[in-house]
Amino acid sequence: MTGVPASAAGGSSQAGAAGKASAVGSSKAAGSNRAAGSKSGGADAGVPGGAKPPRGGKIAAAAVNQASVWNIANLLTMLRLVLVPAFVALMLADGGYDPAWRSLAWAAFAIAMITDLFDGHLARTYNLVTDFGKIADPIADKAIMGAALICLSALGDLPWWVTGVILGRELGITLLRFIVIRYGVIPASRGGKLKTLIQGVAVGMYILALTGWLATLRWWVMAAAVVLTVVTGLDYVRQAIVLRRRGIAERKAALEETEA
Repeated sequence: MTGVPASAAGGSSQAGAAGKASAVGSSKAAGSNRAAGSKSGGADAGVPGGAKPPRGGKIAAAAVNQASVWNIANLLTMLRLVLVPAFVALMLADGGYDPAWRSLAWAAFAIAMITDLFDGHLARTYNLVTDFGKIADPIADKAIMGAALICLSALGDLPWWVTGVILGRELGITLLRFIVIRYGVIPASRGGKLKTLIQGVAVGMYILALTGWLATLRWWVMAAAVVLTVVTGLDYVRQAIVLRRRGIAERKAALEETEA
């Protein structure tokens, strides 16, 4: 039988013992490192570099959000709100039939409609969307348009049923948006934007003291605005019904999956 020299056997056992000791030491060092890491990272978890967040971080962020309300988009919306009483005063000045005052009222109305085009574009392009803008912008839009329609009907220039159809549609769609907001948001369609443009042109033409063929033309423009108002309003109702049904179906499917 072939034997192993005593010196070789002794060397092997010593190497094995040294390897075991080294492994135990490494595992202890790793354990201590993990413990130290957990202690240092536990208190500041999620903070890069283990640095503690400043105590006033949330307050500072709130202050920044509050200051962001005063941006160019919201300032244009505020200007449009201020123009509403100014427009009414100019429109009804001197009995409401003076061409000069009507021209000034048209200028105020035109400025309000132009700012309506720019404030939304600026807010989306430069990330200036705020909660104030979301609420104030549609209010300003409907305020200037409603003031113009009511003034024109009160002066006998526009039939009351036209004012009723347009304002009823605007208020109804706004209410409908709030009703279905739990299921989603109804996006603005191209038809709705075209309706707004045609309405603005038609109302602007009625504000001016036009005669002759221009007076006939404004009647046709207003007729087109009324048709677009009704058609787009029905389309919004259809979208709201589809959105609600889809939301109910998704909630029902999620509930059944949870129960299963």
